[in-house]
Amino acid sequence: MSEDTWAAVAGDFADGAYASVKGRVRTYVMHRQLLEHLPAPPASVLDVGGGAGHQSFPLARAGYDVTLLDSSAAMLAKARQRLPAAVRDRLTFVEADGADAEEAVGGRRFDAVLCHGVLGYLERPEPVLDQLCRCAAPGGLVSIMTGNADAAAVRPAMEGRWEDALAAFGARTEIGVLGLPTRADTVAELSEALRGRGVEPLAWYGVWLFVDWLDLSGAGPDPAEAERVAAVEFEAGRRDPYRRLSRVFHLVGRRT
Repeated sequence: MSEDTWAAVAGDFADGAYASVKGRVRTYVMHRQLLEHLPAPPASVLDVGGGAGHQSFPLARAGYDVTLLDSSAAMLAKARQRLPAAVRDRLTFVEADGADAEEAVGGRRFDAVLCHGVLGYLERPEPVLDQLCRCAAPGGLVSIMTGNADAAAVRPAMEGRWEDALAAFGARTEIGVLGLPTRADTVAELSEALRGRGVEPLAWYGVWLFVDWLDLSGAGPDPAEAERVAAVEFEAGRRDPYRRLSRVFHLVGRRT
């Protein structure tokens, strides 16, 4: 993804998608899932492709020392604009591509490395996966959120695009909700890719299920119900069979 591409969607992404009930649910659910595995603050966290800071800021508020790395100047500008004064001393911004993360942070190793919603925009995720695992300290956490290839037919079916839904079984690519080409992974394949880089998978979760279906069907949830929706989504993301139908999944591993 080029910086210019993200500049064109930065406003919609930061001020629109994440401000919606669906966006708030994602932030809440991911944060709670992370807290089940992160070491206690003030542990160091590297958020690769952290965009406008929606995952970084809650961690900084919780006391973590966060480095937000992103290749887009426009997204980093959004993050600086949104940065709460109370956490400025716990946030560091780095403008760099995820494939150059190790060099960009000066070889520093982190207690946790996050990469949420990034791999799906990369034709070749391997260079970024290499960097995520290298930047994690021994015993450190690697946290990845990406599209769920096993549920690829859900979105076109909920939008009534039946021919597309039929073609989506087993598919890996689509045009995402931001209008950009995206690709998806499976939990099994991504787990194996991490193992090959010295990171042992610990757990995986679903992130969007009911809220996604409602949104795609045009019957989005009432904003007044956001807290209840988030609680249901958190539980669904931990349980089979629900998590398997989530449109994105969250995989957490530990560097050996």
